[in-house]
Amino acid sequence: MDFFQTLILTTDSAVRLSVPLLFACLAGLYSERSGVVDIGLEGKMLGGAFAAGCVAAVTGSAWLGLLAAILVSIGLALVHGFASITQRGNQIVSGVAINFVASGLTALLGQAWFSRGGKTPQLPNTARFNEITLPFTDSVRGIPVLGPIYSDIISGHSLLVYASFVAIPLTWWVLYRTRFGLRLRAVGENPGAVDTAGISVAWMRYRAVVITGILCGFAGAYLSIAQSAGFSKDMTAGKGFIALAALVFAKWKPVNALGACFLFGFLDAVGIRLQGTQLPVIGEVPVQAMQALPYVLTVVLLAGFIGKSIPPKASGVPYTKER
Repeated sequence: MDFFQTLILTTDSAVRLSVPLLFACLAGLYSERSGVVDIGLEGKMLGGAFAAGCVAAVTGSAWLGLLAAILVSIGLALVHGFASITQRGNQIVSGVAINFVASGLTALLGQAWFSRGGKTPQLPNTARFNEITLPFTDSVRGIPVLGPIYSDIISGHSLLVYASFVAIPLTWWVLYRTRFGLRLRAVGENPGAVDTAGISVAWMRYRAVVITGILCGFAGAYLSIAQSAGFSKDMTAGKGFIALAALVFAKWKPVNALGACFLFGFLDAVGIRLQGTQLPVIGEVPVQAMQALPYVLTVVLLAGFIGKSIPPKASGVPYTKER
């Protein structure tokens, strides 16, 4: 297989692997832009993936599975919002608690309901978001360079893949071209000034937290009813934390988030493709080393290549209304 074909296949895998990271990264962007640190992205993704897998298995509908994922993820997001906004609790502790609860509860309920070791039943294609073949895919496949890019990278993905890339310009427009986005960014930088202007800081932060829940629901649904054919225990496998790293790498900007998530997805795809291959001098690389590659490179990139990354000034700081 020539280098170009290998690059095409690796890039196609990178696109698929970057989708849950992209949804989760944008979810964290809304939350942290409002001043609420969300370590619980992993838990919300996992809860959404479990809900989507269960509902799709029972009803046979991918759309109902997606709806269930969004509702469960919003529920977990509201728990985090209540603890960190209303009760002014420690946002890190609240997020970590959600991760632990989601990890344990999904495994427990999965075993209790389906008796498959925490897994849901294998989903048929009718209960999943299947690949969509774009027009003229077969016609342009034979065109050098552009044909494989269109037919193998752009075409052949599920609806949620395309939705994740549409979410980038939509998020940019919401943040920088709407009144809601202006107020959201202001709440994350100077909530006191927003409060003085007569805008409820708590209400703005709750709205951001709900959007976070919606996007995490999309990410979880993609994992269990688009990329896979059912839910399996801890299937998020740290993607929520990598999404947080991508958010820092992107410096809390939506367009940068696309590049950061695709980079981490590409590293993951390279790691998968190199498993079991023979490299010069080194020989066969252990599977464990390839599995650890994306996480190691994430740390390296964050430590030495992003420069100074400044979060919103009020990020992680509970707001107390002045009297």
